[in-house]
Amino acid sequence: MTATRPNWLALEQKYDSGVYHKHQVVMVRGEGARVWDSEGNEYIDCVGGYGVANIGHSNPEVVRAVQEQAATLMIMPQSVPNDKRAEFLEELVSVLPGNLERVFLCNSGTEAVEAAMKFAIAATGRHRFVACKRGFSGRTLGAVSLTWEPKYREPFQPLIGPVEHITFGDIEALRAAVDDQTACVLFEPVQGEGGVRPADAAFVQAAREITREKGALLILDEIQTGFGRTGKMFAMEHFGVVPDGVTLAKAMAGGVPIGAFAMTPEVADKMPAGGHGTTFGGNPLAMAAGVAAIRFMQREKLAEQAAEKGEYFMRRLREIASPKIREVRGLGLMIGVELKEKSAPYITALEHDEQVLALQATPLVVRFLPPLTISHAQIDRVVEAFARVLEQVNPREVPAAEVAEEKQTE
Repeated sequence: MTATRPNWLALEQKYDSGVYHKHQVVMVRGEGARVWDSEGNEYIDCVGGYGVANIGHSNPEVVRAVQEQAATLMIMPQSVPNDKRAEFLEELVSVLPGNLERVFLCNSGTEAVEAAMKFAIAATGRHRFVACKRGFSGRTLGAVSLTWEPKYREPFQPLIGPVEHITFGDIEALRAAVDDQTACVLFEPVQGEGGVRPADAAFVQAAREITREKGALLILDEIQTGFGRTGKMFAMEHFGVVPDGVTLAKAMAGGVPIGAFAMTPEVADKMPAGGHGTTFGGNPLAMAAGVAAIRFMQREKLAEQAAEKGEYFMRRLREIASPKIREVRGLGLMIGVELKEKSAPYITALEHDEQVLALQATPLVVRFLPPLTISHAQIDRVVEAFARVLEQVNPREVPAAEVAEEKQTE
């Protein structure tokens, strides 16, 4: 007698907290830029775990490193030195620009932002922050204070602060906002959830000059842009700027949860011993994955691949002759297509009709964050699928229940 297969979707929906808008499909396997659902259907994944899967799903080198480390030692707190942690720290610092050579290890991007805020307060003795409109820094109470979108912040006020949000790219507004009470200016060099908007070099360079003049820290959020995504190992390299600190996570360990705040020695040395901590951060399992992931990125020149493939992807998207497209923009393989109408019906159609997973960034933007290992043939398939749904989908005919608004949790 054949056993009845569990209804995984129903089980997850039954026990889940309810904060996510669920897709109506269960993914069970991944390889490179492809994933498969529980029915055996193959998809090209341009969500990539919200930009985590830069080196591809289930990268064999990371899998091997995790297997070996799991059989050796999985947990050791940072108060007790560990060989794999030391190896990872050396590997990470070797690819970071400038003197970003001290690292607080944690488990996620949001935790990295929380650490950055505390280190900024300790380093400056100040408690005021400057962030950018349309910026996204996370959902914990500190990180959501820096996040712009009011729907994320307002239900949980009062938050950490004060925080002043300025227009992204407005140098004069930045100059006016930073004063002798500002602990740090923190923003993404390419806004992700805010619509895939690369910063102007002049703005990033001015931020470096203004913060230095005022005694504030400049902290760049490279949680999504780091590790090759934008065509450089780190997006800051496009602008010739080295900040006082940088938040890192997502792609750093090939899919294993990890986060870090990397900073200059001057910042690190101002935090008192015991001023911050974590139980799982820097665990040997994540460290082994991180070593394997960073070495794979470097050996395979994934940043260079992202630069070339990103140009190709955006050129192909711009060739789509659709009056629904307002703009194609991005940097490397961090790409947004802004439409003249809501993007959700097209994202839904890509998944249901074309087996392509994409992501929303603001209500009008379709965001593509594929693994950097994606092939040109797979990019062609994605572009052709997107062209078809733009031609075929009438948003007025899509049932509301089928349009699942994406809820990003970067």
